[in-house]
Amino acid sequence: MTGGSDPEAEIRSLETLGLRDLRSIWAARFGPAPKLRSEELLRLMLAWRLQAEALGGFTPETRRRLSRRGAIAPEGRALGDGAILRRDWQGRQIEVVVKADGFLWDGKTYPSLSAIARAATGTRWNGPRFFGLREGEQ
Repeated sequence: MTGGSDPEAEIRSLETLGLRDLRSIWAARFGPAPKLRSEELLRLMLAWRLQAEALGGFTPETRRRLSRRGAIAPEGRALGDGAILRRDWQGRQIEVVVKADGFLWDGKTYPSLSAIARAATGTRWNGPRFFGLREGEQ
């Protein structure tokens, strides 16, 4: 990847590269690579950066709109203050109460359902999936 002459060819060349090579390209072009383990996600991010470099990226208006969006509430907060989520996990029931400032479990407030799922199980989980908030998943 030489950088510059044919952005489409550069982006196509990413399709066959592994995580190590993708990180090397990122580091050479943009500085320290994101600490991702997903080859596909890094490939998509790198392709976007190369495209933005060649074609100019977001317009100033798009940047303004994105900055006005504000923080995104963690999934599950829309259920409302006081809603209760339950999940049976390996013989014990995990009960979470939705609060205005997070999620209450085992006497502690957590910022996300994923943080609770990780604390309760000892492994990384997508919290909304763990608590059955995503259709057909659990």
